[in-house]
Amino acid sequence: MSFRDDALVLIEELERYESVSRAATARVVGLAPMSDIEEELSLERHLERGDLVGDEYRSFLRKYLDATTRLHDPRSLAHQVAVPHYSGALAAFLGAYTNNPMAIFEMGPAAVTIECFLVNWLLKKVGWDPSAYRGNQELAETHGGGVLTHGGSLANLTALIAARSKILPNAWEDGTPNNLVILAPNDCHYSISRAAGILGIGSKAIVPLDVEADGTILPERLGSTLEAVKGAGQSVLCVVANAGTTAVGQFDRLRPIGTWCRENGLWLHVDGAHGTSALLSPKHRELLDGIELADSLVWDAHKLMRTPGLCTAVLVRDCRTLDAAFHQDASYLFHEKSQPGVDLIHRTVECTKSGLGLKLFGALAAMGENGIAEYVERQFALAKWAYSFLTEQSDFECALVPQCNIVCFRVQGGDDLQLRIRDVLIAQGSYHLSTATFNGRRYLRMVLTNPATDIDHIKELVGCIRTTSVELQAPR
Repeated sequence: MSFRDDALVLIEELERYESVSRAATARVVGLAPMSDIEEELSLERHLERGDLVGDEYRSFLRKYLDATTRLHDPRSLAHQVAVPHYSGALAAFLGAYTNNPMAIFEMGPAAVTIECFLVNWLLKKVGWDPSAYRGNQELAETHGGGVLTHGGSLANLTALIAARSKILPNAWEDGTPNNLVILAPNDCHYSISRAAGILGIGSKAIVPLDVEADGTILPERLGSTLEAVKGAGQSVLCVVANAGTTAVGQFDRLRPIGTWCRENGLWLHVDGAHGTSALLSPKHRELLDGIELADSLVWDAHKLMRTPGLCTAVLVRDCRTLDAAFHQDASYLFHEKSQPGVDLIHRTVECTKSGLGLKLFGALAAMGENGIAEYVERQFALAKWAYSFLTEQSDFECALVPQCNIVCFRVQGGDDLQLRIRDVLIAQGSYHLSTATFNGRRYLRMVLTNPATDIDHIKELVGCIRTTSVELQAPR
């Protein structure tokens, strides 16, 4: 067998997998015990024999794909993960096979070039000045900057390190003082708390901001929170706002928040991992009105840009803050050298960093900017339709009007019933939903990322939930 033979086998099995998934004729999710999956895949035997080629490879692929959660199935509605465009997936394969780690220019010149191009493209969408390069030199200091990372958690951490480098330039050598706090709403992503722990600030140093009933920040109450913090002898590292909360997808009012942060000399970080892609839509970019006032921003391409995971941009309004975030000393990498491109290692936690931009560029270049915008608008519109349909049902209610492609809803009954319904649907393999708690109540949660999901699927889902609810509550 050859590379070409096995590559063709892979393509054939993926085509079969996609066809079956889109037709919704197999289980959308099947949670078999790990021991059963290990046995079915013959993991130990393949390792002993070294025989994963030809017919054995095809058999393994078929069994592996049958054990996956089928994101390509239109009934897959659980999580904020893209159904990748095949061009992005092929780009990921290209990057994996060429295997050019590209935090250092000489290790991946094409990958570095694509990443810098895409970072500039994203910066312009935000309203920040892009970088201009001549060889390995940036032509000006005061412009935006950024880097692509493996996910929003790493990007949020990187942004908070950049914020620390701005207010505490010597923190890398001297450490972080114990009076730093982060001002953030309770609904911020858990990675903010993780970042606080990693930075040595501690999750207890996250001061909750006052919010509206929908969980968004009350800009007019920011001043009183700041006064209380200062009165306690604490210093603010940053203010965190959301552009699409993880649980329900709500957007903070960024313009008044950004204006207040500017007036008070505070760093504003926007976790826009899910919702920043609304910037690509003329219909929805107003959801991020004022985003240009932020100091840093996280933007996931693997959520609403049809890009394989992971691919997240961490962007800053002033590149110097990100350039000062990390300090490095490795004689085999950092020395005087002549090269026609830039090293990105000083902007990222990672050294052996894969060419993430290739995946994003593959999806973008195949669909075009307008194609991505149309996709975003379709998914947002489907969520609005789902909300309207659900609220018309006498036995259903929604948490709130969706602002993006996330819909939280529940059938009549208690919190435990919502969880039991989800478990039944997963056990059946019929629909894959997640759940979320909002204002103290448990809701079923659907994330409409699949371009194949339509109105009929949602109607069928409602019928399945209604039937399951009745069965679960029937006298025994």
